[in-house]
Amino acid sequence: MPAARTPHRLDPAGGCPHARDARLLAQGSVAPVELPGGIEGMVVLGHEALKEFLQHPEVAKEARHFTALREGRVAEGWPLRTFATVPGMTTADGADHRRLRSLVSRAFTPRRVEELRPRVEELTDQFLDGLEGAARQADGVADLRRHFALPLPLAVIGELLGVAAEFRDRLHRLGAKVVATDTEPAEAVAANRELVAVLGEIAAAKAAHPADDLTSALIAAREEGGDRLGHQELIGTLLLMIIAGHETTLNLVTNAVRALCAHPDQLDLVRAGRAGWADVVEETLRWDAPVSCFPFRYPVRDLTLDGTLLPAGTPVLAGYSAAGRDPAAHGPDADRFDVTRPARPDAVRHLSLGHGAHYCLGAPLARMEAAVALERLFTRFPGLRLAVPESELAPHAGFVGNSVRDLPVRPLPLAP
Repeated sequence: MPAARTPHRLDPAGGCPHARDARLLAQGSVAPVELPGGIEGMVVLGHEALKEFLQHPEVAKEARHFTALREGRVAEGWPLRTFATVPGMTTADGADHRRLRSLVSRAFTPRRVEELRPRVEELTDQFLDGLEGAARQADGVADLRRHFALPLPLAVIGELLGVAAEFRDRLHRLGAKVVATDTEPAEAVAANRELVAVLGEIAAAKAAHPADDLTSALIAAREEGGDRLGHQELIGTLLLMIIAGHETTLNLVTNAVRALCAHPDQLDLVRAGRAGWADVVEETLRWDAPVSCFPFRYPVRDLTLDGTLLPAGTPVLAGYSAAGRDPAAHGPDADRFDVTRPARPDAVRHLSLGHGAHYCLGAPLARMEAAVALERLFTRFPGLRLAVPESELAPHAGFVGNSVRDLPVRPLPLAP
């Protein structure tokens, strides 16, 4: 077994993950890390190792397996505590996980997602109007993340859940604080409490006045089944769906636009019909994964993965951004953005939306939204380009999400 590696301290402020990923991956597919607060953890970086880990029968999601948490060494305001403790399908195993997942899975089948396409297209055009309007008021420059990449998935998941528009920006702001890794403890506690209170208010309103939406359906399932969905599970499920339902797509669209602006030759391939918008989405997911290091899974016993020991109870991160650029899986040009990249022989092109029982439930919706958004964006603004050099874009805060804080663009109607 190789010599023990010095734990890499993950910067709570985040930053672009790719240089860090390459450095760690060059030393092995699994690495020890120091989480905020001095908590010892691990990250799985290699594609094959991560694929094995994500479906390993002796790896769990329930927080009772998290040794440091069980022993009281994790403070209430620890910035990653919500990831570990929020009640819902992301922290459940076995029958509980299947029960919770089944309650919402019907809303995300390929057929149901395809039925949403006309509304997604309508909302896309609406927010493209907003992007153009913002640019006209600011010398031709607008923040694409703020005016387009954020409001589109937020509106889609909001309508699916029946969350009124006046709640959505507040939910995004609070959710961003809850999942950030650099939020101060007192602020994290306050944001989490306010978020739970807001979701409780939404749930109470839906219980009093049910409608044709997923929140009402979840409440009805709870009432009909008695013990099928408790109040905390309801709030946890809403929290998960609202945050995961827009943050991943927000980063995906932002990263895809950045990639295409930085690689105009790849955009030309799409316009020439040599690749489709779905190919752009998949290559972006691989090359610049919207989630870099996702918390947590816990070995239920000591495990050895690719020659590295993962002690039982260790919080382990899924290193999606590293796996996406793993040369062992994607070849010596893994760090090159290529929309014509052929699918792997085993049909696992990337792991950026997960793998196994906890595969991202909203993957079909995220893929459809992103493809629609990109096609309509570049059709309407064929000359769209970044308004600042790529090097000046500030990375997303924290080490969980992977994107930039804003994306100033010039949405030109005609190619220059």
